[in-house]
Amino acid sequence: MSLTYKDAGVDKEAGYKQVQMIKGMIKKTHIPGVLSDIGGFAGLFQLDTKAYEEPVLVSGTDGVGTKLRIAFMMDKHNTVGEDCVAMCANDILCQGAKPLFFLDYIATGKLIPEKMASIVEGVSNGCIKAGCALIGGETAEMPGFYKEDEYDIAGFCVGVVDKKKIIDGSKIEEGDYILGLPSSGVHSNGFSLVRKIVFDKQKMDVNDYIDELGMTIGEELIKPTRIYTNPVYDLIEKFDIKGLSHITGGGFYENIPRMLPEGLTAHVDVSKIKTPTIFKLLQEWGNIETKEMYGTFNMGIGMVMAVDKEELAKITNYLVELGEEFTILGEIKKGNEGVVLWNL
Repeated sequence: MSLTYKDAGVDKEAGYKQVQMIKGMIKKTHIPGVLSDIGGFAGLFQLDTKAYEEPVLVSGTDGVGTKLRIAFMMDKHNTVGEDCVAMCANDILCQGAKPLFFLDYIATGKLIPEKMASIVEGVSNGCIKAGCALIGGETAEMPGFYKEDEYDIAGFCVGVVDKKKIIDGSKIEEGDYILGLPSSGVHSNGFSLVRKIVFDKQKMDVNDYIDELGMTIGEELIKPTRIYTNPVYDLIEKFDIKGLSHITGGGFYENIPRMLPEGLTAHVDVSKIKTPTIFKLLQEWGNIETKEMYGTFNMGIGMVMAVDKEELAKITNYLVELGEEFTILGEIKKGNEGVVLWNL
């Protein structure tokens, strides 16, 4: 008897079914510039060059990391796609770029159309929040390589910024202020440590209800990463935002210095931060040193901005008008430490 691709573990019909299920989700993300529909060999996007004197394309790529393990444990798959978009869109936003389009890649041991559609639902929701279009992607069924009930997801985002408006931190100077925008939780970094604390050390189940959180530990940990296009891109257009730092892996110590020129140090008063309960619990459960916490997690601040002291009042007033929470974290001073955290 002759073999078929399905005999080898790859179900083409399941792939066709998935495409039909996600067409509507993808359509919802389309913005002006999208020229292609799902099914082509590549995604097409027309750049409005008239809107920019010297348009520069900015790109970023990332995945979700071991946070996926929480999705597997909970059998909940409609949020990790949003995490993937957030990790990419937030990064290019730090250079002053407006996100334009996104593509994803999902690899799985067994293609279950309903599960894959649920993942793409999250990607679609993330793209809508980021203001970009989902113009393509790839789902690879890889039997024998991934477990049947597991998958990995990665993606990349492309945005645009006028060359003269690129944010690279070069304009940051002594006396500038540091503003922080709150995170939605743990986001998508540090989950290898989170899992070790919660599931190995504390022997918890994702369905365990935590009184201090008002929800199960799984519900808390799977909260999607916040996407900062709104309000950050509005701020970029209206004010002189000198530097931006997305607080991801490496926490404060690794990420804040990335936006600073040599010879300057960010002095941050961590006592000003409203640290979410989940971080306090993780520190207690794992007996983690405070410095390690700020070197691994966002601790409640997902995006950091350096702004001119002359514009501080205008920017904070604008954020208040938008109903956005923020924290004045500190200021920029001379020095070579990169970042100094006070009141740890």
